[in-house]
Amino acid sequence: MIRPTRAPGVLLLSLAAACTDGGGSGDGGTTTGTSSTAAATTGGGTDPGTASGTGTTSGTGTASGTGTATTTGGTTGGGAPWSPPPGTSWQWQLTETIDTTVDVLMYDIDLFDVPQATLDALHADGRVVICYFSAGSYEEWRPDAGDFPQSDLGNPLDGWPGERWLDIRDPGVRAVQAARLDMAAARGCDGVEPDNVDGYANDSGFDLTAQDQIDYNTWLAEQAHARGLSVGLKNDLDQVAQLEPLFDWALNEECIAYDECDLLAPFIDAGKAVFHVEYVDNTADGPAKANAVCPVTAPLNFSSLIKRWDLDAWRLPC
Repeated sequence: MIRPTRAPGVLLLSLAAACTDGGGSGDGGTTTGTSSTAAATTGGGTDPGTASGTGTTSGTGTASGTGTATTTGGTTGGGAPWSPPPGTSWQWQLTETIDTTVDVLMYDIDLFDVPQATLDALHADGRVVICYFSAGSYEEWRPDAGDFPQSDLGNPLDGWPGERWLDIRDPGVRAVQAARLDMAAARGCDGVEPDNVDGYANDSGFDLTAQDQIDYNTWLAEQAHARGLSVGLKNDLDQVAQLEPLFDWALNEECIAYDECDLLAPFIDAGKAVFHVEYVDNTADGPAKANAVCPVTAPLNFSSLIKRWDLDAWRLPC
């Protein structure tokens, strides 16, 4: 599941606005890929940008479908990790049965929960597959939860039952995360989305410093690249300037709500995508939020979505 964190000592558990286009209904884990409401819609009601081979993505000037694809069915051109340009289209679904019909270039899905057949089907359709896991927290339901040393389990994450911060300085934590990266490579993931990589700015229960976080996030990026995996920087906005050169793209939650989207400019300036989400409780709130947010993020060239907190298939992209 998603773990939005940002401001020091505070978990971001608020709502915000986002963007629009072909989301459809997320009930039961399916979408139609179209939408009748949007402030900024993509051509034909679906996100352009599906890749085949190394061809360019198609689009009609929206932030969700421009750019050149570099991957084909799980491999990147020349063997380099996937590095998407600004405006790359995407879908983020971490719960329920994955709807594989959304017309986007990249899917971000759970490393553990998604069946191999689904991952393979996405690759067969030319999608880039990014695999989510929490790199900074212990989740009691994961099959490898028992591999973490008990001494490395810190304070609970406020609002997320069964989850605790990790002591990212400990080799035991890194051993578990290295095994997860091995799993991502073995499953054929094109890249990874390590979550909760800003424990130093939260009440983790450990005396983590900003440099501890830089060291750990640097290690994560290097380990991912050593396995040929693309890797994104999740939130951790205060360290973007230092970490951007090491990461291939960024994923941010709620920078509109917290008025901090400007901190992501180094990724756009470097020609790297910023995948951005704002949340609502109910789908009925989506269009109004999109109308407020899309005009802000479109000039920034973000790949913005509006999503519900449970990150099911429902979506409204700008």
